[in-house]
Amino acid sequence: MNFQTPDKNGYYGDFGGAFVPEMLYPNVAELQEKYLQIIESEEFQNEFQDLLKNYVGRATPLYFAKNLSKKYQTQIYLKREDLNHTGAHKINNALGQALLAKKLGKHRIIAETGAGQHGVATATACALLGLECIVYMGEIDIQRQSPNVARMKMLGATVIPATSGSKTLKDAVNEALRDWINNPSTTHYIIGSVVGPHPFPDLVARFQSIISKEIKEQLNEKIGRENPDYVIACVGGGSNAAGTFYHYVNEESVKIIAAEAGGFGVDSGKSAATTFLGTLGILHGSQSLVMQTEDGQVIEPHSISAGLDYPGIGPMHANLFNQKRAEFFSINDDEALKSAFELTKIEGIIPALESAHALAVLDKKKFEKDDIVVICLSGRGDKDMETYLKHL
Repeated sequence: MNFQTPDKNGYYGDFGGAFVPEMLYPNVAELQEKYLQIIESEEFQNEFQDLLKNYVGRATPLYFAKNLSKKYQTQIYLKREDLNHTGAHKINNALGQALLAKKLGKHRIIAETGAGQHGVATATACALLGLECIVYMGEIDIQRQSPNVARMKMLGATVIPATSGSKTLKDAVNEALRDWINNPSTTHYIIGSVVGPHPFPDLVARFQSIISKEIKEQLNEKIGRENPDYVIACVGGGSNAAGTFYHYVNEESVKIIAAEAGGFGVDSGKSAATTFLGTLGILHGSQSLVMQTEDGQVIEPHSISAGLDYPGIGPMHANLFNQKRAEFFSINDDEALKSAFELTKIEGIIPALESAHALAVLDKKKFEKDDIVVICLSGRGDKDMETYLKHL
């Protein structure tokens, strides 16, 4: 099975597709028809790669975490996406899609955001490229991620609160989709994760695949081989994970580990661990695993990290789970906090709460002394300082 790209209808195995209202069909069909032709063109790639290098600051380092490795008795490398411009992996996709929108003749950009990193990245790309930017963000997330809200506004974006439902990421996506339905001809929706109708999961994964491309090159330079024994990333919708896994999913020798947000615990009723709690359903335009009641009502998720506070998972990841190609762990809030403080104290790196879920796998699984373990440090912890201070 090819785990990397979907079939012509946007399916990864049983998951994916495009389930959209009639009003959005022309937009989605236009994207499906044109996205590969545009993003694979020499002109687009030259502009995109130049921005990644000279504006974003890529390649990000692959850092051998000596102190962490000593503690866990294995060889741990951190892919430092936190060192990108804007502080996370999100800029890779936001810039790519903003460039794509310009090629499609769209001048108005909408986006959803949970932790605020995708919102900041989209606002940044729009400021650079002269595009109007509207960001939808859950009212609760606006409160808990206030530094990023300020950054978005400073960058010229309009931030609109989502006040329905749980007032978090799911509801921000709902509001963004409503906006797109009302403004189909002028607007491009920059979805921030590998979710949504085809071609978004594939589009986002392709823009984020720079992460695993660099890991292969950097590992080869450091240890003389491209493939680690393990790659680990946190998964909500799953864009940083898709990028980290992308060039390894068809390499059978590389074991893949995904860390989901367990919240207060899988059985607590306050969790976002979709592969443990989800069933086949349709959410935000694609068929995947969804946390839902028997009659299909979405169950409100919970995570201490706004970026993982989502009741579904991208179809690429649902397929990796279903086919047992990846091992999924549920990481509770307190376990993520513990790992965040640990990395800070022994390596001097403050991670985003989302990334801390991936780090917490080190306490859940025993690795061999010679194993090469690459963990995606998807973002930095500046945005989470208020939460960290409460738990100091």
